[in-house]
Amino acid sequence: MQYHALSLTKCGFSVTLLGFCNSKPHDELLQSDRIRIVPLTELERLAVGPHILQYGVKVVFQVVHLLWKLMCTEPAAYIFLQNPPGLPAIAVCWFVACLCGTKLVIDWHNYGYSIMGLVHGPSHCLVLLAKWYEKLFGRLSHLNLCVTSEMREDLAENWGIKAVTVYDKPASFFKETPLDLQHRLFMKLGRTYPALRASSDPLDPTTERSAFTERDANSGMVTRLRGRPALLVSSTSWTEDEDFSILLAALEKFEQLILNGESLPSLVCVITGKGPLKEHYSHLIGQKHLQHIQVCTPWLEAEDYPLLLGSADLGVCLHKSSSGLDLPMKVVDMFGCCLPVCAVNFRCLHELVKHEENGLVFEDAEELAAQLQMLFSKFPDPAGKLNQFRKNLRESQQLRWDESWKQTVLPLLVDT
Repeated sequence: MQYHALSLTKCGFSVTLLGFCNSKPHDELLQSDRIRIVPLTELERLAVGPHILQYGVKVVFQVVHLLWKLMCTEPAAYIFLQNPPGLPAIAVCWFVACLCGTKLVIDWHNYGYSIMGLVHGPSHCLVLLAKWYEKLFGRLSHLNLCVTSEMREDLAENWGIKAVTVYDKPASFFKETPLDLQHRLFMKLGRTYPALRASSDPLDPTTERSAFTERDANSGMVTRLRGRPALLVSSTSWTEDEDFSILLAALEKFEQLILNGESLPSLVCVITGKGPLKEHYSHLIGQKHLQHIQVCTPWLEAEDYPLLLGSADLGVCLHKSSSGLDLPMKVVDMFGCCLPVCAVNFRCLHELVKHEENGLVFEDAEELAAQLQMLFSKFPDPAGKLNQFRKNLRESQQLRWDESWKQTVLPLLVDT
């Protein structure tokens, strides 16, 4: 939604952006005089009582709070809403749109009820109620956008909703990171995360060294360390639709290959993000006794995340769509940084990841471990598969968010 806001301002619109301020928005948003940010208060779920009561109290609070914030905002030509989360936002936004003569635009990234189904099961009364609600109010919008062709077809066939496919594209700040900025990032993060620090001190005490790079004090030149570890990156919201036990099992198999004498580099695995299952997986990671693999789980500032992706050697995506119809934004961002990806397979992943072209698709931990072995064999090999994938991404001349938005979304606004 931050991207939508920026694109709207570049086309002359003024934007009020409502949302939870759990993290700092992109600097470009904060610096824009056409964007006003209105923070929403997030109510934590009650710790006592039946689940239905807990959900009920939270939904009632959100209805009242969101309605109040929207009614206190100057009426707009359009309300853009990302779904999920759409409960209760779709109904509230539709109601305000009716009162103010505003057009409601829903950007479908998945189905909210399908995510609830991962926790409660598809036949739970809350899930069935959420599905009915989503279908009912989803049909009342003026415009619908969605992220895959398969979702567009499903919305049309099963929901009676006509949508336009708007593939997620990387913003302009997702790009390969210059070596001096990589070094600066590693030194900054290394103050908090030991995995990114140098394993040994340089002979010259004036030389600045991270786990991957070093800066010569006299010339200021940054170079990559010989024998450096490979940097593997994944990002997650730590929810049920991403099974990180697959990655942990693959890393254990990779570790065993090194112990068996295979010519493979050490790994630093950085898993960014925050969410409900982070503590669970952090506990599992803490139980692993890996000698050649270090794992850290930072929460990064918005400006540091693209720099990290642009510094990494390989991205791993464990997103398994709850509906089978959405695509992982993290892979879009990785491709923007020309970062090859290994991604777990699901129904419409082929619309984004082209196996053996811009990355690899795997089914389980065994297959992922074999892919890591193949990609990091003789690392860093300029003629290796990893560099070939990166070369393919560089040559693909990917369309960026702004160009794509002007081609697909702006004409819809002009026509209405």
